[in-house]
Formats: sequence, structure tokens, C-alpha cells
Amino acid sequence: MAWPPTRYFSREQDEALIPLQDIIPFILHAQLSLLLNPLFWLLVLLVGYQYRRVTRLKQELFGVGGEPVWQYTLLATFHGLLGGLGGSFVMVLVGVSLSNIGISYLWGLALILMLLSPRFLCFSYAGGIVSLVSLIFGWPQVDVPHLMGLIAVLHMVEAVLIRISGHLGAVPVYTEHRGQVVGAFNMQKFWPIPIAALALVSLPPWLQAGGVVPMPDWWPLIRPAAMPDPEEALFVVLPVAAGLGYGDVAITTSPEQKSRVSARHLAFYSLILLGLAILASYVRPLAWLAALFAPLGHECTIWLGRRAEAKGQAFYVFTESGARILDVTKNSAAARLGLRSGDIILEVNGFPVTGRASLAEAVSAGGGRLEVRFYQRESGQERVALTYKGPDEPLGTILVPEPGDKPQVELSTRGWLYRWWRQHKG
Repeated sequence: MAWPPTRYFSREQDEALIPLQDIIPFILHAQLSLLLNPLFWLLVLLVGYQYRRVTRLKQELFGVGGEPVWQYTLLATFHGLLGGLGGSFVMVLVGVSLSNIGISYLWGLALILMLLSPRFLCFSYAGGIVSLVSLIFGWPQVDVPHLMGLIAVLHMVEAVLIRISGHLGAVPVYTEHRGQVVGAFNMQKFWPIPIAALALVSLPPWLQAGGVVPMPDWWPLIRPAAMPDPEEALFVVLPVAAGLGYGDVAITTSPEQKSRVSARHLAFYSLILLGLAILASYVRPLAWLAALFAPLGHECTIWLGRRAEAKGQAFYVFTESGARILDVTKNSAAARLGLRSGDIILEVNGFPVTGRASLAEAVSAGGGRLEVRFYQRESGQERVALTYKGPDEPLGTILVPEPGDKPQVELSTRGWLYRWWRQHKG
């Protein structure tokens, strides 16, 4: 939804600092206009649907139901608002413009690439291809530095969101790692992002209704390919609704550690790409380097994560001295005992525990009383805890796979087109 502009940004020779007091209302107004837009809430519903699919997967695999989908959705929306606010400041301060960056081509190509692999539904790949085609053939007309700037800022926001909440709601799964069935966490996150961006317009002074916010002469950092007359070159704030997603798997580390590392890699990528976008706006041949780095640098961040998983030792594996916990359901007896993912249950009600069967027997023998001795992964010490549960209340633990268990999921990045081709070829 376009926001009817009441003010514009323009470059002024006598300004040295960015007037934050004038910019902040612009950004807040843009976000508010999106919050009042039904299209944004349609995006929120789509995010909620994705979280519903994630919680259904957990119920299908382990029979764990009652996950609060609405809580995940509201929390993701709240985090998206914060991320959009921060991203809006970066977009405006750097001067990323949506004018002449080929948004329609970007979306169309991203959807096509998604058929090859879901992870290609990312502007890094589509943006890099569109930019290279534009640089080689001169069509479509794309302002490559600004397109790279947009991609960089969106990934910067994504890195922050992954660091804050990328590990929340991770789904425990059994998968195969280096020939062994191990426990892992499938991490799927989605965020609706209301963000403010700029668009370059050229208006004579008599059409500049509402006045002009003066900006420093060095602004914008990312210069447009063709800057009009300074007296008529204006930037207007536009509210844009975007959706960000994150998918990963934690096998050799906890979801918290995995999201921390992924966020760090993505932050480095976004900062480098933003720097290349700024330089390319002054030295246009560097647009080739920025266009190449967008997809290749993103592939590098994925490769780094996969290499760590491939070379590392699986964390959630079977142990003969106790029952290792893969996950603990919320508001369960296990949660009240203080049990956490990675802890090892050693005894229940005085009975030694070595796996699912012995754990179930020990819990049943105690009636409603649960006195548990366990090894706490976080502290590295043994603990004893006591609680009581109802007769039909489950303990609330999901244990790591035992010898003979089969993998539940195959963690693959193959897209629909590849699977269709393999099916018809066979």
C-alpha cells in the first residue's frame, strides 16, 4: 500500500548531520500504515500457517500436540516489527532506493528458482542473476548498487532475527548423520517484516507538497545511477511488507549455538555486500563484483554451516549410561523437574534408567511421584529433582534415537522440479 507522501528527503549543501528527529516520524508512520493494511495481516496469517505446519510435524513424529501456534505467530510478528524498525533506519540512512531495481523480475525469478530448491527463494540468488543479466545485456535496466543494498539490508535484519529467535520452536527429529541415526533439530522460522524504503522521484518545487526534509550532501551513501537536478531530486518513504524465513538443522550443536553461528555468518555477508553496494555506486565497474558476491557469498555461508555439521560429531546420540533427552515439551512434568535438552536421566524413583523402556517402567512404578537423578548438560553436574504428575499426564520427554530406530526425515534441499524429474525418470 503506497503511503501518500507529505514530505520528501532532499540533499542540501549546508547540512552535515542526518536529522533523526525528522526521520523517526517518517519510519513510524510507514510502519503504522502497514499495520493498518489488511495485506500485512494476510502475510501474518501465512506465517501462522507455516508455524502450524511445523507444530503438526512434531505431533506426527512424537505425538506431542497442543503447541501454541498463535503464540509463535505473535512472537514472530513482534520480532518482525523490531527487525523492520531497525532495517528501516538502515535503509533510510544508507539511502537504499526501490526505483529501477527490477522488483518484478526479482520475485518472478526467485519463485522459479524455488522449484529447484526451497533455499533459492532468496533475493541473493535472483538478485545476482538479474544484476548480471542487466550488466551483460543491458536489459532489464537495473540499478545494481541499490538492488544489492536492498538484499544486504534484508539479510542484516534476518541475521538479527536469527540471533534473537532462530532457535525458538525447533522441532526434534531423527535423521541420519555419517551412517548413524541421531537426534537433531529442524529449525524453521518465519517473520512478517514491515519496513520503510525509499523511492527516487523528480518533482518541481511547486509540486513538493508538505515541505522537504534536508539531508546532508554526502547522503545517500548509495548514489543512484542518474541523479537528477538536486533541487528536484527527492526521495519519498514507501512502506513495504516483506517476509523473511530461516531454515537450518542442528545436529552437532544445540539450536541456540547453531543460530548464533548462522547469524554471525549472515551478518558478515550482509556487511560485505552493503560495502560493495556503496562502493559500486561510486565506481560502477564494481557492480560486477557485488552482483557475483550476492549469490556466491550466500552459498559460502551455507557451505560453512554444512561443513561444520559434516565434520562435527553428532550431539544427540544414544548413551548406555542413562537416557539422553532430545527435547522436553512445554508445561510438562519433565519441564517442572528442570530437565532440558541434552540432559541425561540416570535414575527415576531409585530405578536406574538406560532407555525408553526402563524409563517408562520407572515412571509407572512411582505412581504420581517422580524423583529424578539426572546429569545436567549446562552445569556439567548431577542433580536431583522431585515433582508429582497426574495419572494420565505424560512425563514430557523425547529421547534420542536408540539402536534399531529408523530416521524419520531426510534433510534434503531438493526442490519440486528435481523430485518430479527423478520420479518420471525412474
